[in-house]
Amino acid sequence: MPTEPAPIIDVLRAGDIELVGRLVESSNNALLVRVVHPGAEGHAWQPGEASPLAGLGRGLYAVWKPTAGERPLFDFPIGTLTHREVGAFEVSEALGWAIVPPTVLRDGPYGEGMLQRWVEVDPAADVVAMINGDDARLRRVALFDAILNNTDRKGGHLLPVPGGHVLVVDHGVTFSVDPKLRTILWAWEDQPFDDAEQAALATVARALRPHAPLDRRLRELLAPREVVATRRRVEALLAAGRFPGPNPDWPAIPWPPF
Repeated sequence: MPTEPAPIIDVLRAGDIELVGRLVESSNNALLVRVVHPGAEGHAWQPGEASPLAGLGRGLYAVWKPTAGERPLFDFPIGTLTHREVGAFEVSEALGWAIVPPTVLRDGPYGEGMLQRWVEVDPAADVVAMINGDDARLRRVALFDAILNNTDRKGGHLLPVPGGHVLVVDHGVTFSVDPKLRTILWAWEDQPFDDAEQAALATVARALRPHAPLDRRLRELLAPREVVATRRRVEALLAAGRFPGPNPDWPAIPWPPF
């Protein structure tokens, strides 16, 4: 009887990491890797057979960002960006929206780092048209970024996948205690949240109560005051009942926007 493939998150946590190449446009030395776990042998994980990566063999392809490769920033402590990436995944899971690919913090090449499942985008999707057309699927991304206080939501971070779902990546500059929301997704500014968005916010608010699951998990990844600031942002969003606007003292849109 063949072995059942291990869940993706288990493969990421325990699999052997094999370096494939460097993602040359990355500012933080991101690497493309293949992750092989005993439970994944003989199973064709992402990317699919149509991918140009398929010829590299069996395994789960992923992005590896070693903490040691982070570029120093003036407004975020060095060595914390990979932790913030994992924190973003935890918030995505708490929301129940699964908009961040499975992401873990673990040891690997060059020490500790963030490992995130590689995403194969839908080649027919037009991200520019989605943004210019205020695609309703991006409302959730806009709310997610408001929770995270994301200071770098660019068009290239939006990954439509076959079937219509939209995933989002690159969350290293999130969870600041200062209001730094900077995004290309301002189309819903001041619009009221719908029922599903309100319910998702309420779920996250409960999960962020002291000693609740998300509160405990984020405290393993972030500074305590950043976790408290996240809780307060969620409470403020619930109280306002509508999408926020930009901080007048902070650039509203990242540059470049893609």
